[in-house]
Amino acid sequence: MPIKKSEVGEIGKPAPTWMVSYSDLVTQMLTFFIMLFALSSATTEDQLKKIQRKIDSYVMENQLEKFVSTRITMKEGLIITFSEKYMFDPGKSEIYPEAKLVIKSIAKLLTDEPNRISIEGHTDNTPIATKEFPSNWELSNSRATNLLRYLLEELQFEPKRLTAAGFGEWHPVANNDTPEGRAKNRRVDIIVRRMDLDEMRVWNQKLSLAAKAVTNVRDKK
Repeated sequence: MPIKKSEVGEIGKPAPTWMVSYSDLVTQMLTFFIMLFALSSATTEDQLKKIQRKIDSYVMENQLEKFVSTRITMKEGLIITFSEKYMFDPGKSEIYPEAKLVIKSIAKLLTDEPNRISIEGHTDNTPIATKEFPSNWELSNSRATNLLRYLLEELQFEPKRLTAAGFGEWHPVANNDTPEGRAKNRRVDIIVRRMDLDEMRVWNQKLSLAAKAVTNVRDKK
């Protein structure tokens, strides 16, 4: 039996008014969320750059370029790299007292920031098999965990902000075929993660409350 035109609608017939309005609403919402995402990305990027400038300034003033370096990536955020040579004895995970002083000065620049922080230990591909560390996995993990513990105990970081992990030799930043490359791969990274929308909202609320508190104190005076 042939299908009537009324059952499928007529080609070229204008869409119902409600459908046009709904389409406009969806388009506007999509545009709003794209703008919101772009704004949040720009805001968190600016925040990371400000932190990076503070750290780089401290590093230059104290001539620590061989020990500490920074870079920002789209995936991770701000990566603060500490060279193993100035932090640990070979095959050990106890942090040098001198290195702790530098780490403490740099980490203080992060205490008031809201970002989550990941601590990652890395080694080169030279095998290790000691009683304490059967492989580079255990060594890199112990180094990252010791740094995390130091931040918790000495600088009172919020535990929920911190995570630690060891990656062994499996995330190199240089070629392991040369001594210079292996030296670059032996490192601990402190990664200041980018904030998501919910974290930015909470942070902005805290900033607003802090600003109101300061204003109230001034008004009382």
